[in-house]
Amino acid sequence: MLFVPLPFVNALLLALVFVFLKKSNGATATRAFLMLIALCCLQSIVLGLRWGYNVDALRFVQPLLAALLPPLAYESFRGLVDQAAPGRFRLAAAPLAALVILGLMLAAPILLDSALVLLFLAYAVALARIAWRGPDGLGLARLDEAAAAHRALWLAAFCLCLSALFDLVILFDFERSGGSHAAILVSNANIVSLLLIGLAARTAGHAQTETNTEPEPAPQTATSEDAEIVARVDALMTAQHLHRDDTLNLSRLARRAGLPARQLSQAINRVCDMNVSRYVNDFRIKDVCTLLRQDGITVTEAMYRAGFSTKSNFNREFLRVTGMTPDQWRKAESRDLEQKDRMAR
Repeated sequence: MLFVPLPFVNALLLALVFVFLKKSNGATATRAFLMLIALCCLQSIVLGLRWGYNVDALRFVQPLLAALLPPLAYESFRGLVDQAAPGRFRLAAAPLAALVILGLMLAAPILLDSALVLLFLAYAVALARIAWRGPDGLGLARLDEAAAAHRALWLAAFCLCLSALFDLVILFDFERSGGSHAAILVSNANIVSLLLIGLAARTAGHAQTETNTEPEPAPQTATSEDAEIVARVDALMTAQHLHRDDTLNLSRLARRAGLPARQLSQAINRVCDMNVSRYVNDFRIKDVCTLLRQDGITVTEAMYRAGFSTKSNFNREFLRVTGMTPDQWRKAESRDLEQKDRMAR
């Protein structure tokens, strides 16, 4: 019977994720995320060959691929913040990390595992710093997907920490038992973090759009200028139905309002006590309710016409705004209309 190591199954799943993301969003808009998923897939294949079929020569390749993962993960998610060209250090981070690891492999292999642990932890902290800004910090994410992309960002940071923890456990295993459990730990444990990183990349990549200016956390007290800004955007949203654009992001909304993205985000946060994503989704839910009052309009049709692109996000936001599911709301609306008709008679 043919033996198929678990990392190969993981690689197949990641390959499917790669194809799905490429078809749904295109290769250009999500290039960094596609590269990240491809790297996770390649690393899974190497793990399968190294520990499943004892291809010992790959022990030199495995650390190099591992060194590329954190910088590429950071660069992928950093691309959801703004479209500013990365500096020289960011561009050189991945090859530089690989060169450092290669140097340690040749000159000081005893430091190799410690260096990888520090590398993963450092980039986990960097991702967490981006995530700490909240969904509005991901200005290149579509507003209806910003929350999902934000959760994916936290997941990626967690996975880098998890990989560092696995490396520490493997290092401890070599110290205690000469690596007797290393094969199981590496092939069955690291694939979990690789798969989760791949799925996080797929979620965040699916949310990616174009161009943005990075917002910053807003003070808590609203000003009269903030109220004027929100009133202007309210009028713009109502008159032009901007929320119906399912690719709308913070940058596009700010351009239509003639405001810096940071100023717009802060004003909405202070006046409405919510992020921009929820602010726009409130308009979408109101639009859905208006559409559902019409005969012959299905919930799915109303959802797409109002600007939602996924049913899961729509159902969650509809419940948040109305306190009911769409079907429950429609039944309640029908009962109210019947009651009004009886009273009118």
